[in-house]
Amino acid sequence: MAQTFPPEFAALEPFADWAIPTERARYAKRIASTMEELDAFYSVAFPLLRDGTAYLEQVDMTEPEKLSEQDKHLLWAFCALVTVAFPVEAWRQPRVPDSGASSIDAVLEPAV
Repeated sequence: MAQTFPPEFAALEPFADWAIPTERARYAKRIASTMEELDAFYSVAFPLLRDGTAYLEQVDMTEPEKLSEQDKHLLWAFCALVTVAFPVEAWRQPRVPDSGASSIDAVLEPAV
C-alpha cells in the first residue's frame, strides 16, 4: 500500500483526503464536513504542525515539479489544517458565522 505522506507523518494517513491542492477545494471540503470530521482531522494534524513545518523547511520548493508526491501531500494537508483551524478553535461550525451564502475565491493559488 502506497503512503500518501512521508513516513514520519503516517498518523495523517486516515486523513489523506484532506491533502487537497487548491484553496477552493479545501474550503469546499470544510463546508461539506461535519464538526466531528473537522475535529478528528485537527486533533491529529495540529500536534504534527511544528515537526511538519521543520520537515517542509528542509524541502527545496524552488522547483515544484521536483517535489515528491508525499511532500506535496504533506504541504497540502497543512494548508487544509489552516482552513479548518478557525472553525474548530473559534466558531465550532464549518461555515463563517452570520455570513449567509457568501464565499471567498482565491484569485491566485500557490505555485506548488
